[in-house]
This record gives sequence, structure tokens and C-alpha cells, in this order.
Amino acid sequence: MSELTNSTSQSSLNTAETSRHEKWRLLKDAIMRRAVTIGGLSIIFAIVVIFFYLLYVVFPIFLSASAESVAQYPVPEQSAGKTLFLNIEEQNEVAARFTDSGQVIFFEAKTGKTLSQKTVLLPPDAKITSVALASPLSEGSVIYGLSNGQAVIVKQQFKVSFNGDKREIKASLKYPLGETPLVVDDTGAALEKIAFKVGDGAATIVAKTADKIRLTSIEKEQSMFSDDATFTRTDSFLDMPAANITEMLVDKEDHNLFLVSDDGSLSFIDISKKSAPEIKQHLNVVEVGQKITSLTFLNGDLSILIGDSSGLVSQWSLVKDQLGKPAFEKIRAFKVSDKPVIEIDAEQRRKGFVTVDSEGQMGIYHSTAERELIKEKISTAAPLTTILSPRANALLFENADGKIHFWKVENEHPEVSFKSMWQKVWYESYAKPAYIWQSSSASNDFEPKYSLTPLVFGTLKAAFYAMLFAIPLSLMGAIYTAYFMSPKMRIYAKPAIEIMGALPTVILGFLAGLWLAPFIEEHLAGLFAMLMIMPLGVMVFAFSLQFLPEEIRLKIPDGWDAAILIPVILATGYFAFTISVPLEAAIFGGTLRDWFKNELGIGYDQRNALVVGIAMGFAVVPTIFSIAEDAIFSVPKHLTTGSLALGATPWQTMARVVLLTASPGIFSAIMIGFGRAVGETMIVLMATGNTPVMDLSVFQGLRTLAANIAVEMPESEVDSTHYRVLFLAALVLFVFTFVFNTLAEVVRQRLREKYSSL
Repeated sequence: MSELTNSTSQSSLNTAETSRHEKWRLLKDAIMRRAVTIGGLSIIFAIVVIFFYLLYVVFPIFLSASAESVAQYPVPEQSAGKTLFLNIEEQNEVAARFTDSGQVIFFEAKTGKTLSQKTVLLPPDAKITSVALASPLSEGSVIYGLSNGQAVIVKQQFKVSFNGDKREIKASLKYPLGETPLVVDDTGAALEKIAFKVGDGAATIVAKTADKIRLTSIEKEQSMFSDDATFTRTDSFLDMPAANITEMLVDKEDHNLFLVSDDGSLSFIDISKKSAPEIKQHLNVVEVGQKITSLTFLNGDLSILIGDSSGLVSQWSLVKDQLGKPAFEKIRAFKVSDKPVIEIDAEQRRKGFVTVDSEGQMGIYHSTAERELIKEKISTAAPLTTILSPRANALLFENADGKIHFWKVENEHPEVSFKSMWQKVWYESYAKPAYIWQSSSASNDFEPKYSLTPLVFGTLKAAFYAMLFAIPLSLMGAIYTAYFMSPKMRIYAKPAIEIMGALPTVILGFLAGLWLAPFIEEHLAGLFAMLMIMPLGVMVFAFSLQFLPEEIRLKIPDGWDAAILIPVILATGYFAFTISVPLEAAIFGGTLRDWFKNELGIGYDQRNALVVGIAMGFAVVPTIFSIAEDAIFSVPKHLTTGSLALGATPWQTMARVVLLTASPGIFSAIMIGFGRAVGETMIVLMATGNTPVMDLSVFQGLRTLAANIAVEMPESEVDSTHYRVLFLAALVLFVFTFVFNTLAEVVRQRLREKYSSL
């Protein structure tokens, strides 16, 4: 009875222990199930958050610009005379009104309250007959042409100071060449039109009188021991009729003069030699029957914007003609209105401009992006004068009703458009349209170029050459390792190749840039020779093996054939590089690089796509090899043995059974390797010249999306156009990888369904 009781107790204990173990197992299963679910959802959530954050940063560059009226008020000090032009400082707080009586009224831009009134020092017996602003407008210089043949140059200044937290802006006038009027025409003829360029102690003045056009160059020499100054001047005349000249412009470099005639023609004159100006070009810039109604320099003075009576604004830029000589050519045009364009004001810091037609229709455009940003009715009639603020975020204009209107402008990212990012753009000083990425420069007049096309091209080019190197090596290696190699040798070979994937890519990039690139440059012929000599050497060695005595051949274990090829590969490689230098000297009469350049016109950069292909291919090989080898090795043995039993050879079995069955895994391996190549950063950053050029040549450099982001993101200003375009590049890379991987997964699933019945 006691034994039965003990047996029952032991059975109860075993049942309780089993029940606890089962509960613990179920609990662990539940925990792991939820952990895996949470982990998977977290990854999806992280990807979605990354996508929407990139979209959040990028979205503002696609927002439309806007303009709204902020204030209007009577013209300050209307009794001081008629307004010649307006100006405004960059903080949009203080504006200036220049009048035909020589008065300059400084007033609050938003209220019209007069702050101060200055009088330009003009001769009492002379009247203002012409006036012009300097280029660039940021200099704030103005010239008055007078009825007695004299001219006065004055410069407006806005000095910013702080009284505690309060900003104070004080306006003043300065005379760069002294307060004494400059005698331009010694006969005393009225200066009907005038243009100028003023610098530190020097000025160039072009003046038109009734019968001639005079070019005057003045240099100011200051005495070391007194305040007295002397002026050295050079005078010359332009050999062309003056009667029909309506507008004149002098560029900021003081090298070129542009004259516009009433017949719609433009004359381009070289004035770098002040004593002997030379007419370089004379061309018609408007259609027959149309007239030039307005013109101005685009920022940088490399282009002229010309508005005509048909409402068309054309951009004419200085480019090189077929003979390499500078010539003006129309590179783009904007149809801004059906009415005459009476005024064009260019932005002072970007390649944008504002137009106003004869019916008060205002438009803001960006020349390079070819975007119409704003079109707004600002007046019932043509404004008398208009000015865009230095930061292009405010507009000030005077109407015929005696009021000044102040408008606020929101236009943060005008440079970005579909055309500027993905199509060819004709930039200033370029001979033809091109794809260009150049986000920064030392020049203040530089125009950022944000074409993503060369970056996408460079990304695909680098990935293509890397896969061209990696796919044959990794797949052939995977096939041999999984199907033909001895199991004992596979134990060492597979981990050895996989451990290559743990090598930091920065090390590979470092070696590629500092060792591999110079080595290939010096032994380029050896690299090509190796591609011919090494396969030939392997085939000769394999052919020679059959002539060895049978007792020696039988000593080579099955699956160890690759081991005895290692010395052959090393020897043939060494031989190819050894004979390369004397071989290319004998065949090509120098280096192979020089032969490519002289005979085929193919240039050679030391850090090029060939170096990137080898280095990045080396980094991709372990990934493709490991996944492909696992897929091939996992093919069921009954398929291979059945094929062999039916009389197929090992190679036939491999090609028609194993590879087809393993094709989904092989395809996945290639796609994962391609994805890594597309997103690789450090190797392409260190092994290429990072030149964003579009050239298929394997000997030219490139720049990828990932490398570009790594290089330029630390230097970009937060929330600037450059900053957001870099995030757009990241978004393009993200979307490209996502779409490509999705398509790859669809293909993989279809391959699996097709060959799952084998």
C-alpha cells in the first residue's frame, strides 16, 4: 500500500513538474512572439518615421512663394520733388527716396515716417538731367548727370548699431571721389544718359550728350602729407551715333559697356582699355516690331535681362562662341505679360528678378530654375518706381496716386525646380546646357547648381562597376564552395571569406585611395595583362595536370583542386605586373594612360571608377558570397542525387537543377549586394576624386549621393536651400532603395513559386 502511495506521489510530482515546465515554455514562447512582433513593428515604425522626417525637411522647397501688402502711406516729404528712384536697406527698416531736386529723404519703410533729409551737393546753376545706380546695387552708389556737363557721385550708407537690445540704423551720404562735381563734358553739354562704375578712388563714367558718347576714366590720388587729392583722367569717344541710344550699362568689373538703341539692338563694347574702347558685337535682342522697354544686369553682371513691348523678358549671357571668343547669346526667355514690361529689378544675392508691366502686374521669377514664383496685381496702373529689398523679402513701390506701398515677400527657395535638379540647365558662362552639381564657391556672385542627375549617375556608375567585379567572383566562389569543394576545406574557406565582411569600409577606402589608386595608375597595363594571362595560365595548368603520373594525380583529394591553383594565380598575377611596364613601353611607346589620351581621347584620373569598382566590389563580395553559398548548399540532396542517377553530369546538375532551385536566394544575394553598393559612403568618399561628372569612362571619377551628403552636410546652413536639397538627395536614395528592394522581393517570390516544385 505504501509503495502504491509513493508511486502516486511521485507521479503527481512529475505531472506538476511537467505542467510547470510546459507553462514556462508557453510563457517564453509568448514573450518571444511578442518581442519579435514588437521588434518587427519597431523597424517598420522607424522606417516610416525616417521617411516622413526626410519629407518634412524637404517639403518647404516645393512650397509656392507669396506676397502680401503690409502698409501704404503718402510719399514722405512730397514737396522735396519727384521721385527718381527708391532704395531700402537689408533689414527692411529704413528706405530712401531720391528726388529730382537733389534731395534724399530717409524714412521708415513700414510707416513712411521721415527720419532725416539730406541734400546732395550740386552746383546751384545746374539741373539733374540723368541719374543711374551702380552695379551691384549693394554698393549703394548713385551718379547724377547735370545740365552743365558735370556729374556728382554719391554713396548712401546705412550704419547699424545697438543700444542695448534695440537696433538703430543711421543713414548718411558719402562722396567717394570728393564733393567737387566732376567735369565729364568740357563743352558744358547736358548729360542726357549716364552710366558708371565707382571703386576705391577710381571711377569710369559713360555719358551721352546730344551728339556723342564720352568715356571718362578717373583715378583719385591722395597726398600722403595732406588732405588734398589729385585726379588723373583718361577721355575717349565711342565711334557710333549717339542720337538713338536709350540705355547704357557698365558691368561691375569695369570691363564691358552695353548700349541699347531705340531700334531694339544691343552693342557690346570692351572698355578694359579706356583709351581705345572696342566694339565687340552688335546684335538685335528683340523681335522685329518690338521695342526694348527695360533692362538691367542679373546678379553678378554676367547676364542682362531685357524686357520688351510684347511682355517678354529675355536673358542674354556672355558665352564663348565656336572660335572661343566672348559673345552674347540668349539662353532663356520668360513670357511675363501681354503688356510692355516697364521695369525689371534683379535680386542682389540670387539669380531672381521682379518685373512690373504697364498695367501694374507684378511677377517674381528665378532665371536659372526658370520658375514663375509670384504673379500679383499690385496696382491699377504702372508704378512710378519699384525696388526689391537686398534680401528679396520685401517690395517697395510708388504709385501715381502719391502713395508708397510696402509688400512682404515670402520666397525662401526659388533655386529649386524639377528642371534645375533633373534636366540640363544653361548656366551663365557655360557654352551649353549641362548637368552640374556645385553647391558652393569662394565668389559672392556664385550661383549654386543643384542638379541631382550627376549624383544619381555617379551612384549607379559606382554600383555597376562594383557589381561587375563582385558578382562573378562571389557567385563562382559560392558555386564551387557549396557544390564542389571538399567539406573539410569548406570549413575554413567559407568563414574566411565571410570574415572579410567585418573589415571596416573606412579601411578599404583608405587602402584604395592611398595604395590601390597609385598602384593601378603605375601598373594599368599590368591589370589588363592579368585579365588575359591569369585565365590562360589556369587553363594551361589544368591541361598539364592530365599529363602527370597517375599516382601523383590521385594524391590530390577530391574538392581540393582550388588549393593547388593558389600558387598558379599568384605566379601569373606577379608575372603580369612584372612585364607590364616594359611591355607597354614597347607596344605603346610610353604609358598606356598616355596612349589612351593621345590616341583615343580618354583621360585618366588617378582616383576613378576602376579603383572604386575593385575596392567596393571587395567589400560586397562577402555579402553576396555568403547568402548565395547558403542558398546553393541548402538545395535538397535528393534533387542532386536524382539528377546524377539519371545520367546528368555534375555541371549539368549544377546548371539545370541546383542553380534554378537556389535562384531566389542567389537573386536576393545580388540585390542585397547591390543595395550595399548603392548606399556605400566611405569607400567612394576616399577612393574617388568626388567630381560630380557624367562620364561612363571607367578611368574618370564620380560622386555618389551618399558621399555627397557626407561631404557637404556638415558645411550646410540649417534650413537653407543647400541643406534641404541634401535631405532631398537622402530621400531620393531612400526611395530608390525601397522601390528597388520591393521589386527585387516580388521577383524573388515569383522565382520561388516557379521552382518550388523541383
